[in-house]
Amino acid sequence: MSLIYDGECEFCARMARWVERADRHGRVSVRANQEAGLVDSLGLTLGQVGRAAWAVEPGGQKFEGAAAVNRVLRELGGGWRFLGALYLVPPARW
Repeated sequence: MSLIYDGECEFCARMARWVERADRHGRVSVRANQEAGLVDSLGLTLGQVGRAAWAVEPGGQKFEGAAAVNRVLRELGGGWRFLGALYLVPPARW
């Protein structure tokens, strides 16, 4: 799974570094949207990556914004999986 973030946003970059540290099993590839050719290769647009973080699964399924963050949390496993799963339950999802 890939996490696509804005490498020019300090908050985003800090969160990306946190994911890299928390990902003890190497499940998430953390990549800045400024990486040459990345956006096109994932089927995203500059507008899409300019407004939100994205999680992209190997099969191509895409998650935007809060859904992306929560999908990454579930991928990290452990207690993070539980926290990310809360997003799937109403009313948190709403």
